[in-house]
Order: sequence, then C-alpha cells, then structure tokens
Amino acid sequence: MLLENRVAIITGGAKGMGRGIALKFAREGCDVVVNALHIDGAEKVAEEIRALGRKALAIKADISSSAEVQKMVDETIKQFGRIDILVNNAGGVMGVTGGDTDTATEEDWDKIIDVNLKGAFLVCMAVLPHMKKKKYGKIINLSSMGAVDPAVSVLHYHCAKAGILGLTINLAFELAPQNIYVNAIVPGPIETPFWDSLQPPGPERDALFAAIAGKEVPLGRIGTPEDIAGPALFLASGMSDYVTGQIICVAGGQPLSAHAATFLSSGGRPGG
Repeated sequence: MLLENRVAIITGGAKGMGRGIALKFAREGCDVVVNALHIDGAEKVAEEIRALGRKALAIKADISSSAEVQKMVDETIKQFGRIDILVNNAGGVMGVTGGDTDTATEEDWDKIIDVNLKGAFLVCMAVLPHMKKKKYGKIINLSSMGAVDPAVSVLHYHCAKAGILGLTINLAFELAPQNIYVNAIVPGPIETPFWDSLQPPGPERDALFAAIAGKEVPLGRIGTPEDIAGPALFLASGMSDYVTGQIICVAGGQPLSAHAATFLSSGGRPGG
C-alpha cells in the first residue's frame, strides 16, 4: 500500500482525472477529501472511496474563494488531523468560448485565471502551514499541453496553465528544505467530461479523437483518467522521494511539433 495512512485533498475530484486519481489513491491506502463545486458529484466519488475501505470526505468549495478554501482545509484537519498530499486538479474553461485575440475578453480572462491559477495558489497557501508543521508534503499540480505546446489559441486558459508550471517550480525551490515536494503533470489529450461543453459526444468528437490519436499521439490512442492517476500515484508516494520541481508530460509521447495542424484542420478545441 503505497499511500497507507496518508490523507489527500483532491480538487475537482468529482469526475474525470480527479476521480481517477482519488480512486487510485484510495486503492493504495489513502483517505481522501474530494472537492468539487457540486456536492452531489463529490459525494458519489466519496462513496466509491468508502466502498474501497478508506475514509472519504466530500466538500463543496469554490477554490477561487480564499474563505471557502480555508474552510475546506479546516474541515480536513478537523476530520483527519493532517494533510499529506494535495492534488490541484480543479480547472477548465467553464463554458467560456473562444479565447484568441479576436474573442478573449477581460471578464473571461479574470474568470479563467481565478479558477485555474489563483485557485491552485490559494489551496497551496492554505495547506502549506500544516505540511510545514509536519515537515512533509506532496503537492501535484495539473497543467495542460496547451501551456507548453498549444494547438489552438486559448490565451486565458493556456496562460493560466503555464502559470501553474511557474508556481510548481518556485514552490519546489522554496519548500525542498522542508521536505515538501512539488511537481506538475502536463496531460495530453485525455477523454474526460472536460470535453463535453467544448465538443459534445458524437460523430464529430469521435472524428477529432481519431485524428488526434492516429496522427499526433505516438502511442496511437487518447488517454484515460487512469493514465494520469498512475504518474500522480508515483509523485504522491515514497517512490518519488528524490523528485521535486519536475514537469512530467503524460501525453502518449507528445508534445510533437506537427500536432497543431491536425487540431486546426479538424476544427480543434483546447484540450488537457
């Protein structure tokens, strides 16, 4: 059991990659706090974790609100007495369309940055006093392939996810002497509900995924949440106790310089 007696907070844990990571951690002995904007989804995942024999707590919190984040962390400490692992997974485009220089607005910029970058910062700041007290912690931040090799122009989202990489490297540098590890995962194309508001399930999405898998991903397939959960487990466990400040692309072999052409010719959407 690689995470026996550990406690993790996973933001955006109700679906997709967050759910996959939560269940993977639970199978390895971890108790999990499942955060989401919608409590029903978080509670459903918490029940799945309890069915695996681990403790779970579902918490509704908007991570862009410092008050709600602090309340979540306080409740975690009250219930479990410690926080060993933080996975900053929550994020997305929240129904915002466009994002290039013709369509991006200041309002959209603020909204996307708040959730995807400021939110991760706020959760880190709330959790770190408890990790520093124990002189131990593992922080895993989820970025996006668009941060390092964008296929389309989605300025606010990709800039926020690039900021996640800067946050990761700076925290890792500062916190290494305190035995707190900070790393980032850059997902490639992963089939999750993230896509639903951008490209609903159907023939067009199937065609897009087939084009991506066949022409851009050396492994020849779209990823799954389980593909992200494995590297997250490595970074959360003792197997990575000499790894900090690293950015790991989990993308089937991406980035590749030619992949943008397929996205654009297929009416591509932001992914990751």
